[in-house]
Amino acid sequence: LDAEASALKPGCGWLPSDWMPTEALRRAFRALARAEDAVLSDYGATRGSLALRRILMARFADEGLEVPPEQLLLTTSGTQAIDLICRFLLRPGDTVLVDDPCYFNFRALLRAHQVKLVSVPYTPAGPDVASFEAVVAAERPRLYITVAGLHNPTGATMSPQTAHRVLNAAAAYDLAIVEDDIFADFEPEPSARLAALDGLNRVIRIGSFSKTLSASLRCGYIAARADWIDDLVDLQVATGFGGPSAAATEIIASVLASGFYRKHVEELRRRLTRVRRDVGEKLQRVGIEPWLMPRGGFQLWCRLPDGCDSADVARAALSDNVVLAPGNVFSASQTASAFMRFNVAQCRDPRLMPALQRAIGR
Repeated sequence: LDAEASALKPGCGWLPSDWMPTEALRRAFRALARAEDAVLSDYGATRGSLALRRILMARFADEGLEVPPEQLLLTTSGTQAIDLICRFLLRPGDTVLVDDPCYFNFRALLRAHQVKLVSVPYTPAGPDVASFEAVVAAERPRLYITVAGLHNPTGATMSPQTAHRVLNAAAAYDLAIVEDDIFADFEPEPSARLAALDGLNRVIRIGSFSKTLSASLRCGYIAARADWIDDLVDLQVATGFGGPSAAATEIIASVLASGFYRKHVEELRRRLTRVRRDVGEKLQRVGIEPWLMPRGGFQLWCRLPDGCDSADVARAALSDNVVLAPGNVFSASQTASAFMRFNVAQCRDPRLMPALQRAIGR
């Protein structure tokens, strides 16, 4: 986040600004200037903009998930959504299950909540089911946190068979699940979703708009059981006096409601399909092998050449002003030192591959 503008950032988790719908955002900002005074000056409603929640409800309905307005809460970000859920469901010393590897900030946030962290290996079809069932039975975690659709950092997609077995284990041991759906719009077609299969009984769906729309307009959401949402509303008021600003949600709703957004996402998918293939081939030529080629999105989880430690490679690359994402940052068991996550949209600069070759000693 604090890297110089001139730095190459193939390890970051966002698209370049010139890939984002900035012109549509500028139009929405101009329209916001004509909004009612209350939108520009007042606190927002405790559950957030009804217009934006209705847009989300329609999107959920397309995948077979019926979510009434009282089961949907807007938050100031996707990270804050998880923080609220952790405050609500967890107490220090509770056990939480994560994937290995998993999104690095899950680990940082859970450390802040002083919980015990256990992990399960992630496979191309989702969490290793036998390991998942064994860990849940032995450790009795209170919560499982995962990324749906296009897993972070691996880019893998959970299979329907894995999803059903995960839900069966969760039901048997009273396990709540947080399903982070932040990469949903990058999928070429929808995959199995725990929230849709479960009907928001023990699964909580969260997400945000930072990956396809804007990371500057901070806004996330939580879809969950109505009684849980009631308590989360009170908790969000207590800790932040409400959710995202009315101005931010007005802009997001305006862009999402336009026909432009659908075209923007379709173009992102096409562009990323080309870039994933191209970057994957370039990485292979310097000895870096993609673990799999994802169905969509911008992440490649890659194995480094034998004998390379990704933390050492990342430190070496800093001398070329290149910011990388070493594997153990994502691994609770610290078993991913041979891996590294690459953002293909941030790998287009011709200086990158020579810098990687120097960093891995080739």
